[in-house]
Amino acid sequence: MELGDTLPIWSIAPFAGMLLSIAIFPLVKGEWWEKHQLHVAAFWSLLFLVPFAFAYGGGVVYEQLLESIVVDYIPFIVLLFGLFVVTGGIRVAGTIKGSTRNNVIMLAIGTLLASWIGTTGAAMLLIRPVLRANIWRKHKAHIVVFFIFLVANIGGCLTPLGDPPLFLGYLRGVPFFWTLEHIWPLLLVNTVVLLALYALIDRHFVKKEGEEGRERFELLDAADERTPIRIEGKRNIIFLAVIIVAVILNGSIPQMDLFIDPAVGATYGVSLSEHVHLGMEYFIQIALILIAAALSLRLTPAEVRASNHFEWGPIAEVAKLFIGIFITMIPALAILRAHGADLGIDTPLEFFWASGALSSFLDNSPTYVVFLTAAGSLGAGGAAGAVATTVGAVAPEILLAISAGAVFMGANTYIGNAPNFMVKNIAESAEVKMPSFFGYMGWSVCILIPVFIIDSLLFFL
Repeated sequence: MELGDTLPIWSIAPFAGMLLSIAIFPLVKGEWWEKHQLHVAAFWSLLFLVPFAFAYGGGVVYEQLLESIVVDYIPFIVLLFGLFVVTGGIRVAGTIKGSTRNNVIMLAIGTLLASWIGTTGAAMLLIRPVLRANIWRKHKAHIVVFFIFLVANIGGCLTPLGDPPLFLGYLRGVPFFWTLEHIWPLLLVNTVVLLALYALIDRHFVKKEGEEGRERFELLDAADERTPIRIEGKRNIIFLAVIIVAVILNGSIPQMDLFIDPAVGATYGVSLSEHVHLGMEYFIQIALILIAAALSLRLTPAEVRASNHFEWGPIAEVAKLFIGIFITMIPALAILRAHGADLGIDTPLEFFWASGALSSFLDNSPTYVVFLTAAGSLGAGGAAGAVATTVGAVAPEILLAISAGAVFMGANTYIGNAPNFMVKNIAESAEVKMPSFFGYMGWSVCILIPVFIIDSLLFFL
């Protein structure tokens, strides 16, 4: 019997408490929250772990923590750390005026980059140039919100390098370029619609800047203020390539017979328990990423990071909060794994909204795997172009729905995808007054949900 079959539904209460803490404490006790984020994460984690240990025993707790922390959280935070450090050493210098047109161009470039260097890589690379370009504005939170929508989420849908859920699909047999071949029409529709909406909203806020805002903007147009656009810290592009190679190796090594240990049926490595085996690809990925980050810190001129306003706050906040999220969501994911196939979900439309809704609040990677497994259990029903995966053949329209839902709807909340939090933190460090947790959800409900309804009508009915 699976763990999720025996866990009561109220066992997800600490996870709900963790999410509510993230939503409410910054509003009511902002300074206290900044100092005690890790303490809050520890409180909710222990509130789950202590009764869980009494009910199921230390062995089950050990097994679940291995899977949650060692297998999932450590590679997750190491990858974010590496991308944060390396992209923090790349500075797009020069004069970029934060006009509506230029902002649209930067958002479009970031959206296209996200599928190839990851949503975290693209977001960390471009958020600082976007903020510098719009330093003349008083009203700019909407720019960051659309940046999160497009660059930190939707843009990562084309390849397994773009977003972790697609990478897990790749590990389970989905061809590397399958999403690129099938999801690009959705990306095109969403990008065009969101950029058009952004342009309309941005013009409204430009008008609100008034005469004083126009004067600040015109100063950037002065000849003595204008400098050519250039890239500083170029050696970090090599380190970024190393990180991308590390991610690719993590997926390709388990597919090579040369590295398979016949005794365990997996790659050579270390078995920490009966169900947790860390293959050599795990250690290779982490080692390469940490080496790239260390070389970036050692070899990037200090003035480049200083001019980039590089600081450790964003990655520290993600590390502290997400360890609490990863631990407290253990029962939610266990229940979902046990009953995902029993939810009665069997159409592309249902898979799109179900995987998307849960990916808005849970980690979208295991959510994707749960629904992929549920889809595999349905069988492809003789569908043309069915995709053979390790969890069974999946109909292409259902795989497309799961992929789109998991990637796109991570933009619905600040916790839907890790770069969301990092972008928010960097923007607030630049004195941008960002929406609260629920305030941001107000933006996503008003802007993204109608876009996803368009997706449903065009692609999933």
